[in-house]
Amino acid sequence: MSANLYNSESYSDPTAYEALSHIEREVKKTAYRPLVFICSPYAGDIERNTEQAREYSRFAVSKNCIPIAPHLLFPQFMEEDDPAQRSLGIFFGLVLQSKCREVWVFGRTISKGMAMEIAKARERKLPVRYFTDRCMEVVKKQ
Repeated sequence: MSANLYNSESYSDPTAYEALSHIEREVKKTAYRPLVFICSPYAGDIERNTEQAREYSRFAVSKNCIPIAPHLLFPQFMEEDDPAQRSLGIFFGLVLQSKCREVWVFGRTISKGMAMEIAKARERKLPVRYFTDRCMEVVKKQ
């Protein structure tokens, strides 16, 4: 939909036209935000790791990205301790990863689940970026 200089009765309405044009320009500036896959530990200290994943997701939003953090979603209704459900949750996460522009890995610890996610990202030739647990990007030697 594009702003029209004329109203529904075919009269020129430059004030409404200018206001609507301004809104359209602003929307175009902020409309696109890439999906980024948040890769961080979950198992172990689940409470702490969940809070950190929330922080990492907020960080992604602050960088104009849409975070995908499966380990914040799937444990809401799937059991981490059930191997079949855990495997299914990882599979679901990898499906979501395929829709992402990049994979962002946080922290020093790479869990088994994270290693699988990183390997799949490399297989897909997705850019993998590494960050400290304080959201500072680090250069990882390949």
